[in-house]
Amino acid sequence: MTPTPANPLAPSIEPTGAVRGAPRVLLRLEGAAVLVAASLAYAALGGSWGWFAALFLVPDLSMLGYLAGPRVGAALYDAGHSTLGPAILGALAYATGASALGLVALVWVAHVGFDRALGYGLKYATSFADTHLGRLGVGRARAASPAAA
Repeated sequence: MTPTPANPLAPSIEPTGAVRGAPRVLLRLEGAAVLVAASLAYAALGGSWGWFAALFLVPDLSMLGYLAGPRVGAALYDAGHSTLGPAILGALAYATGASALGLVALVWVAHVGFDRALGYGLKYATSFADTHLGRLGVGRARAASPAAA
């Protein structure tokens, strides 16, 4: 287990491999930047906001993989929440001139950015809550505990 540094913003790694401190903050800010940039590009390309709203949560269907267990769930979730999928789809859209695919890629990457900004990172096979951005719910649990006071 990595000892807690004296400076809470110092880079360190949690035992799960999750980043914390300033690098974690930067990764979450990058997620917000991706969300904003993808949304602005979508608007600039004249995409329908109705379609944006309809497609925005589609990547979350990958969570259904958790019905088959945490290993399959993490693999499917990560496939739907990595920037690689939208990047490949965007490149395919550009190469073929299929602007609709490009708009779908922008919605997809906007969703990924949104999740990252909220702290939902790529998953480890141990649990849905174990992400590369830290364990989900840990901050809330610590804040609510008497020891945090």
